[in-house]
Amino acid sequence: MKTNIKFIQGNEVFAKAALYAGVQFYAGYPITPSTEIAEILSEVLPKRGGKFIQMEDEIASICAIIGASLTGLKAMTATSGPGFSLMQEAIGYAVMTEVPLVVVNVQRGGPSTGMPTSVAQGDVMQARWGTQGDHSIITLTASNLREAFNMTVEAFNLAETFRTPVILLFDEVLAHMREKIIIPGPGEIEVVKRLRTSVPKGTNYHPYLTREDGRLPMSDFGGVHRYNVTGLVHDMWGFPSTDPKVAYDLLHHLVDKLENHAELLARYKKYYTEDAEILLVSYGSSTRSALHMIEARRKRGLKIGLLELQTLWPFPRQTVRRECDGRSHVLVVEMNMGQICQEVKKAVSEPDKVFLANRIDGIFISPVDILRALNMIQGKGV
Repeated sequence: MKTNIKFIQGNEVFAKAALYAGVQFYAGYPITPSTEIAEILSEVLPKRGGKFIQMEDEIASICAIIGASLTGLKAMTATSGPGFSLMQEAIGYAVMTEVPLVVVNVQRGGPSTGMPTSVAQGDVMQARWGTQGDHSIITLTASNLREAFNMTVEAFNLAETFRTPVILLFDEVLAHMREKIIIPGPGEIEVVKRLRTSVPKGTNYHPYLTREDGRLPMSDFGGVHRYNVTGLVHDMWGFPSTDPKVAYDLLHHLVDKLENHAELLARYKKYYTEDAEILLVSYGSSTRSALHMIEARRKRGLKIGLLELQTLWPFPRQTVRRECDGRSHVLVVEMNMGQICQEVKKAVSEPDKVFLANRIDGIFISPVDILRALNMIQGKGV
């Protein structure tokens, strides 16, 4: 098989990975720094029999992909912070109606218009709690382009497996950097197909009745089965209900189907953790600077390691606790004011040993920034 080696930009990787995963429908609105995803798919997707449409705004975009997914298509959109904010109510609708789809959020500085061309990781909590009500969500990220390819395919797989929206939380540095990667050949990465119901035409189909394995088979809306779709609390037929037991069972289902699989959903990588006295925890492009600093300091005898989180939500508490406990210090590296740092503190047995190395000024966090923070917590000054 011919090796498919590419020197490629991040946003192009995200688009190619979506095509690999079988995306059939894209609706979006151009916004820096994610626009290249739409540009590439607008050209390539129609040539592969898919549909691309530029909507009037991000609210219309997320609603369009919900509709497309209900009809049986793998669907996605891409945006950045302000557009992601506009999508929140409809993301909640997709959670409630259990519609599989993928949303790429290429983070930039905020709030509001913020710094459109600068890097940030400030949307972590918005990805988790941006929509109203009790719910759970899957959010994935990556620190290099090969892993970004894998995580994009994984996002589609998890969306189909759990019938849920999945958020890919990338950032401006990852989106606009270029790396050499090998594009996997067909079949090298598993691609999960939609689970469709085996209930024949003319037989009662319950769109929200789970199987014993927890999965919910789907029927293409507008196909052989008639069923109701609503953002209201609903029964297993999809019809609105004010029955307290129905509401209780539904909300528990929406949360438990993901939170009970938090460790199964946990994607992470470890570097030099076996003998590490100090552990860094990072994610996204910040991981690159953290790893660079670690490799430089280990050459000087410092026992330091790294836990890279690729699943941010459901937060992998057990993994974080296991890896962090017993270290002299834990330093969380991120480009916000400590959104994941607070989650790490809640997960570990000694939160007073958890510290933050961050930047929030639109400048990519450097190994020197991280070393300076490490020296401060070790009492070595700057």
